[in-house]
Amino acid sequence: MFKKTRIRIMALIMGSLILLFGTGLSIIVYESYRQVRNANSERLERYMNLYFLESKESIYKPSGPEPGEPEPRHQPAVQPPAEESPDFRLSTFYSVCFSNSGEVLKTDEGREGVYTGEELEELARRVLETNKSRGQTGSLMFSVSRRPDYTLVAFIDITLAESNLSTLLGNSISGGIASIVVLFFIALYISGRIVKPLEENDRKQKQFISDAGHELKTPIAVTGANAEMLAREIGENEWLANIQYENNRMGALVTQLLDLSRVENTQNPMEKTNLSDVVSGETLAFESLAFEAGKTIESIIEPDIYINGYISQLQQLVSILTDNAIRHSTGSRIEISLKKHSHSAVLTVSNPADEIPLDKMEHIFDRFYRVDQARSGEGRHYGLGLSIARAVALRHKGDIGASFSNGRMVFTVTLPL
Repeated sequence: MFKKTRIRIMALIMGSLILLFGTGLSIIVYESYRQVRNANSERLERYMNLYFLESKESIYKPSGPEPGEPEPRHQPAVQPPAEESPDFRLSTFYSVCFSNSGEVLKTDEGREGVYTGEELEELARRVLETNKSRGQTGSLMFSVSRRPDYTLVAFIDITLAESNLSTLLGNSISGGIASIVVLFFIALYISGRIVKPLEENDRKQKQFISDAGHELKTPIAVTGANAEMLAREIGENEWLANIQYENNRMGALVTQLLDLSRVENTQNPMEKTNLSDVVSGETLAFESLAFEAGKTIESIIEPDIYINGYISQLQQLVSILTDNAIRHSTGSRIEISLKKHSHSAVLTVSNPADEIPLDKMEHIFDRFYRVDQARSGEGRHYGLGLSIARAVALRHKGDIGASFSNGRMVFTVTLPL
């Protein structure tokens, strides 16, 4: 029980941290990407505003140098003013200028020469085919400006910016994972400190129940024996009968308390047990009791279902659920089934019943809890039976649950095979 509580505490702590980390990282990456993209977009627009097209003589001058002339060096169409920011002056721009008829008038291959003129012209034509005025293709951000005499397609290389963002993202994720690993061990320590007082309190409570139960057994036995001897001496007596009745009730309560303590504190090794035989045997034992109460038990039990467990505790589990179904059934048909499901054995006990409110259903396995408080202690039942059943299920690393469906109360026990 406390192990599950500790796991829930750790899951809550780690879930909150991972959510905060994921949200923070998403905001950082988004804002960084937005700011870098806006800065690149502004530089590209600045480049286009500074762009000028040389005279037609320059544009249509025959290609290739004259005989004896040196090979001409490509000059960019943009000369940034000296007061431009270093980011702008260090950025790499490319451009292709088209005439209105679609002829390439000028190509700027940038300083690095990463792209050839033919590659830039092909990219520019693809951009024009998209009819977009701005966007991104590969590691290039583009913008299109349609001017009276020509169309300019300009690019800015954002390879470095994207690399920086990838580095930022990678470092953030690596740092975040390292932080989460450290925080995991911190959460493990904190959850242990939180649960430790609860475990200690539960241990003391169980120890008190066990000690008190054993201490009460002797005076209860002595009182019962003396009452019986006195009854033989004086015969029937109203006051003596009350003493015997209450003493018997006290004995039954102590027995159930000791049963609960024994189930929760058993340390002996489990052994391979035929659960099918256990359920069949307990069901058969209760058929006569059900018959006297005007009820019938219908059982569907798959044969040879084996689990590791304590046979006496498993018998007690089946007995408690069957007895509970007989006592609280509002109809005549009680159904018991045992079957394999995946890697578990599933025991189901159901009976017709009045619907139990949800707020009471949540406490049905609590110690000393009774749905009908007015009938507390009736028939020597003190609200410990289902608590013992849950303790047995948990002791066998299983689970037990209760539900109400189609006018029937259903208890389901799941035990690992």
